[in-house]
Amino acid sequence: MSIEPSPATPRFSYKGDRLKPLRAFCQTVRLGSVSRAAEALFLSQPAVSLQLQALERDLGERLLERSGRRLVMTRQGEALYDLARPLVEGIDELPDAFRKQLRGMDGGELNVAAGSSTILYLLPPIVAAFRAAHPEVRLNLHNVTGAGGLELLRSDEVDLAVGSMLDVPGDLDYAPVMRFEPMLITPPDHPLATRAKFDLADLSPYGLILPPQRLTTYRMVDLVFQRHQVPYTVALEVGGWEVIKQYVAMGLGISIVTAICLTEADKDRLASRSLAEWFPYRSYGVVVRRGKYLSPQARAFTELIKPDLFTRRDRDDSGPSER
Repeated sequence: MSIEPSPATPRFSYKGDRLKPLRAFCQTVRLGSVSRAAEALFLSQPAVSLQLQALERDLGERLLERSGRRLVMTRQGEALYDLARPLVEGIDELPDAFRKQLRGMDGGELNVAAGSSTILYLLPPIVAAFRAAHPEVRLNLHNVTGAGGLELLRSDEVDLAVGSMLDVPGDLDYAPVMRFEPMLITPPDHPLATRAKFDLADLSPYGLILPPQRLTTYRMVDLVFQRHQVPYTVALEVGGWEVIKQYVAMGLGISIVTAICLTEADKDRLASRSLAEWFPYRSYGVVVRRGKYLSPQARAFTELIKPDLFTRRDRDDSGPSER
């Protein structure tokens, strides 16, 4: 007596190959069109269309729908993409991964995206430790911030990014590793530098020196003041923590920074006070493309990003959690 397969069990019948339709699906999602997916796969457009149709037919679900000129995932398509992408990429990258595994850390290169403050304050001990352990690996640091770094990740121009994130897109994974305290910095002779206690409203009379509005720090400052219904004034927008610290030291305003940028050299020219009562701690960590295979070089680098390389007092886990 023959046993019929359960109708609930998907049967990938198209050319008897499960990988081909899944690869066509992942490429179509990534590139937004069947024609571009066909070019990337060196196939004809009808062939890719047939594979997508077979996949939807075998799974019994609509996976893609048109939004303007692009094809986008349905809810069912998103569920499949989360499962299929690491499988497809794992198979496609198997030869390179195998060769790298055989070679171990003998040579190769590593590309890391990070913003200026991360490169200047956070990465030096990590880079030094990595270079000491793996001198044969060429390490390339890409100085980019915000959307620029995420685009490099999505296009595989970098292996990983290091920095701070508030909102994590669905196609990326963010693993926070360490936290730094929010700090008010002023000139040493500023009234707020010596006041025993102060409230957030006490900052209102003084102009703030902040990074550009497009950056996370500015948005966080604005959010906190709005949430507490406290007015504030921005005296100057300028990029770079070192520039901000210099302008504060010159008496051109006060600023709200992350303690990661404060060094021993700043103690003589700046006064700093904790703002942890009102502002969240800032997390820093590793950002990777979801499902991406990490090379041995990338894994070795991420393993070095850990709190015990740092001795800052502002990384106390008993402080407020990120919000």
